[in-house]
Amino acid sequence: MKRILFILILFFPSILLQARTISLFSPDKKVEVKVNIGIKLSYEVYYDGKKVIDKSNISLTVDNTILGNNPKLRKRKTKHISEILKPVVKQKSSEIKNDYNLLDLTFKKFELQFVAYNDAVAWRFVTHYPGEIHVNDEVAEFNFPEDSKVWFPEENSLMTHQERTYLQLNAFEIEKGRFCSVPVLFDEKGLKIIITESGLKDYAGLYIESEGKGKFKGKFANYALETQPVDLSIRGGDRNIPVRKTADFIAKSEGDRVFPWRIIAFAEKDADLITNQIVYKLAPKQADMDFSWVKPGKVAWDWWNALNIYGVDFRAGVNTNTYKYYIDFASKYGLQYIILDEGWYVLGDLLNVVPDIDIEELVKYGKQKNVDIILWVVWKTLEDQWADVFNQFEKWGVKGIKVDFMQRDDQWMVDYYWRVAKEAAKHKLLVDFHGSYKPSGLRRAYPNVITREGVKGLENNKWSKSVTPRHDVTIPFIRMFAGPMDYTPGAMVNANKINFRAIYNRPMSQGTRCHQLAMYVVYESPLQMLADSPTHYYEQPDAMDFLSKVPTVWDETKVLYAKVGEYVVIARRNGNTWYIGGMTNWKQRDFEIDLSFINDGQHTLKLWKDGINADRYAEDFVKTAKSISKGDKIKVHLAPGGGFAAIVE
Repeated sequence: MKRILFILILFFPSILLQARTISLFSPDKKVEVKVNIGIKLSYEVYYDGKKVIDKSNISLTVDNTILGNNPKLRKRKTKHISEILKPVVKQKSSEIKNDYNLLDLTFKKFELQFVAYNDAVAWRFVTHYPGEIHVNDEVAEFNFPEDSKVWFPEENSLMTHQERTYLQLNAFEIEKGRFCSVPVLFDEKGLKIIITESGLKDYAGLYIESEGKGKFKGKFANYALETQPVDLSIRGGDRNIPVRKTADFIAKSEGDRVFPWRIIAFAEKDADLITNQIVYKLAPKQADMDFSWVKPGKVAWDWWNALNIYGVDFRAGVNTNTYKYYIDFASKYGLQYIILDEGWYVLGDLLNVVPDIDIEELVKYGKQKNVDIILWVVWKTLEDQWADVFNQFEKWGVKGIKVDFMQRDDQWMVDYYWRVAKEAAKHKLLVDFHGSYKPSGLRRAYPNVITREGVKGLENNKWSKSVTPRHDVTIPFIRMFAGPMDYTPGAMVNANKINFRAIYNRPMSQGTRCHQLAMYVVYESPLQMLADSPTHYYEQPDAMDFLSKVPTVWDETKVLYAKVGEYVVIARRNGNTWYIGGMTNWKQRDFEIDLSFINDGQHTLKLWKDGINADRYAEDFVKTAKSISKGDKIKVHLAPGGGFAAIVE
């Protein structure tokens, strides 16, 4: 036995000398990541002294060389960073404290960087190759040491809108090969662990695939070589463009570059998932451009309500008179924008406006009423008419584009998002991505990318029952963790579980009227839709008293009550005014709101709450007002599928 050990030492001295473990702690010492440098690179994570991520391998294969096999450490460097970030668009707060420790490990031709925050760890590769490289593979493992629950947004294809419901599963029982988009949320005996990414650029997006028994690994789309041609003769032929042929690598790019961050974040309380801003903190810094012109706001949207206006003396539809009606509505209630969704141009040609629409007249009319225009476009048509379209939109004076149906996040498509963001910024256009992957850091680099979909939102009520109140109080903890989400709230036709119907051209929502109002505080989207018909809103002056006032950006956020899939109550401050929104699933609840967070002095509380009959008739609500002071407490009852909204000023 001694002779065998002697031979092993003789033949593998370099491995034994290289084998080592380097620890990186968070500033508060509660989070520890151990980086193991041996035959392979691996890591493990501890939270409050307990192992929460078991030994997990990481590597990057570049031009068929595995960076991570038998690595030889040349240099290590640690650094503490503490700074205040001030985002152009204040999604959660006007200032973001960015405080973390960095570990930079240098090997031949590459670095491995780890960061440790008090509520997250992350790593990324940095390569230093001359010329172009091909990334053949990336290994990113996430192995859980013990049984855990997971909210699993399962995918069945890499061509996806990433609009998923969350399957609540036992992580150890998910069969090998099943995969999901991110963010994905785990519960390890009360500690919430969320996996996602940031800094996604010039690379393919991250998915998580089960290896069985609590072991998961990253999954990526290969580089697209050929896509299906546009065919305007078939339904959706201008937008549903699947990849028909791929390369045997993930990405090709410049060899001297940084790769996306792989994020593992923690929350002892569910509420901490909502206030975490790690995705923004790790995103690329703002592009060297002026973004002072970026204007968040609310939008009157046409498509969800099927342009169902009535009581007018003209035929409602995709025409100039109808959109002037939308502009008049937006102007009356101080909304900043209207959107012209599908139908305003002849599909396949963004420069061919339908005869019943006069874009220049609408822009001119809108300017007279302080309302700007956003135009919906199919991504492929925009790509094919790129320069002409951006020039024409600027000439017309429109202020934003809603780019739809990408349904992919391979490297080419990820690059497309960055190209759109940059070109739109040159022409001072906001961007709202629909049919999109989750936010992954682009909005920090280009603040004109003001929101995006990548969420199963209100539109689904037109054709399914999948968007339930339980779903509504799940997405703030998981999907919203990644960044703004264009759920498109605001339904004025509301239904209880027993009487909900999916009706495409006369849609309704599940849950109460106040459940919808609360979304404007709970859901973060600096460009926030009012999805229902202006005629319906005109008929609801009490609801519009709230919707006309609630802002879309925030100086401060406080989560008062929160439990994934059960309920959420959030208070947000804009200027000197506080807004509070609360939502529940199909279970009725009572909350006591302690107003100790407001300033001293007398305030007026306006409260919109479920009516006494809201459990039977979901549109029943009551609006009240009273004088209150700091430290007062208010009690609010939420009906099944209910909610409430409040303004403290």
